[in-house]
Amino acid sequence: MNFDFTGRHIDVTPALRLHVEEHFKKINHLFDGKSAKAHVIIEVERGRHRSEIVINWRSEVLTANSANFDMYLSLSQTIAKIEKQARRLKDKIIDKSHKARKRAAVSSPVEQSEKFVRPRKIVVSDTMASKPMTAEEAAIDLEYRNDQFLVFHDATGGGVSVIFRRKDGHYGLIQP
Repeated sequence: MNFDFTGRHIDVTPALRLHVEEHFKKINHLFDGKSAKAHVIIEVERGRHRSEIVINWRSEVLTANSANFDMYLSLSQTIAKIEKQARRLKDKIIDKSHKARKRAAVSSPVEQSEKFVRPRKIVVSDTMASKPMTAEEAAIDLEYRNDQFLVFHDATGGGVSVIFRRKDGHYGLIQP
């Protein structure tokens, strides 16, 4: 980062330069190694120490200023404001570059019709021997499982039935 210092009614001492450069070393990761030019203006007027920093970075201009009774404190506050602006700008740039494109912009309708449609597969997830039981026994069995439904042979009707958990906490029964 290139620094230009301007002092109004005050001499820019090497200690002030070092203070600014050390603070910018801590936040240099925000500028991604891109060349940035910082103009630091410090002035003293009636006991008020005022600092202003203008940074040209990525075709953007970041500016901040603060006034305090101590020049070092004023510079630290100004650099903190610049850091906040740079972080916000960098996040905005990252969000913009990572934004997903709309589906219509990705492929045209002609390309969608030419795409190969894969046939759906049937995957057997769980096999179990089903013994004949009543609906009440199936509800008790479902109570101890993590499944949402249970297929069983109905002992009273002889057909295959399904019992399932409803959203209201009760059980639903589907019979042939």
